[in-house]
Amino acid sequence: MIDDTGDGSGPGGSPPGPERVPPESDDTDGPSAEAAAGVRRAATTQPPDLAGSAGDAGSGVPVPPGSADAATALFGARLPLAVAYAELLATDGVVRGLIGPRETPRLWERHLLNCAALAELIPAGRLVVDVGSGAGLPGLVLAIARPDLDIALVEPLARRTAFLDEAVAALGLAGSVTVVRGRAEEIPGAGYPPADIVTARAVAPLDKLARWCLPLVDIGGRLLAMKGASAAGEVAEHRGAVHRLGGDDPVVRQCGVDLLDPPTTVIDIRRERAAGGARSARGGRS
Repeated sequence: MIDDTGDGSGPGGSPPGPERVPPESDDTDGPSAEAAAGVRRAATTQPPDLAGSAGDAGSGVPVPPGSADAATALFGARLPLAVAYAELLATDGVVRGLIGPRETPRLWERHLLNCAALAELIPAGRLVVDVGSGAGLPGLVLAIARPDLDIALVEPLARRTAFLDEAVAALGLAGSVTVVRGRAEEIPGAGYPPADIVTARAVAPLDKLARWCLPLVDIGGRLLAMKGASAAGEVAEHRGAVHRLGGDDPVVRQCGVDLLDPPTTVIDIRRERAAGGARSARGGRS
């Protein structure tokens, strides 16, 4: 969900929007066996070639002139598809209460480009699980910018998963994106494959986020938590909790440095072992 408080906080500060409903308090029936199978299918199905498929769509939310170069660099030939998604956010997203109306003029700078920059940290062909996907940020943005990725959008609230299902269908992304209604902590025991990458944006403080998300990550995989000005402080405060949960030393990274002002801030955590296991003598990474 995107905040419309207009407090001026953007991608370089705290990621905009209130914290999504914590996984343990959401009303859900849990992920289904069909959804688990859908994630496995996505991991073996080639996404369709969608370049240029939305050439005339989304004209109501054009890329601002000052962001045109960044949008072209981040989305390439799939920029028309990103424009179509922006239109969905500005229309159905607003009507359903997923997007604040005051966010519409700044969808590109504050949200779409901010999320698309995260793609530079994700190697080709990976399985990505986006936790607390809300209106699809960053998961749907990554699916648009990176058709080589297989992406599962995990969201516990029915009204949000309904929007996500419709957006995936409207954008022609069903070959590479699966929507899962459920809480993050339900995923490890529900037959889902472990993820190469887990993403989250404005979900929770780092200690809670690591507790919910690291069990979804394969050993050697990574949790990419989109943060902001609080990132360094959260790392200092919660490093011990991350270690206890099986994570390596958290690293604060900047994405889109040459394209965005401010760039996207991400806390990058590699899962090195199961929770409670002994840490390797190698220690953290740079």
